[in-house]
Amino acid sequence: MILSEIKRYFSQQSVASLADLSVHFGVDPDAMRGMLEQWIRKGKLRKLPQGTPCPSCCEACKSESLELYKWLSKME
Repeated sequence: MILSEIKRYFSQQSVASLADLSVHFGVDPDAMRGMLEQWIRKGKLRKLPQGTPCPSCCEACKSESLELYKWLSKME
């Protein structure tokens, strides 16, 4: 199931962009948002505020246009 795969992905990357997740899983961004929303409702994931700096690059991307998500709880 892709939800468990998303959890596994976040066990390696505590913060990820919607674009990275969509590419990694081969899923349309709108569909990915729906899956991420399930983890948000469970209190495991949080969408970071617009403009949060990208944790994986040195200003090569435009942070203001990124949609970033952060895993909140310990992996079980």
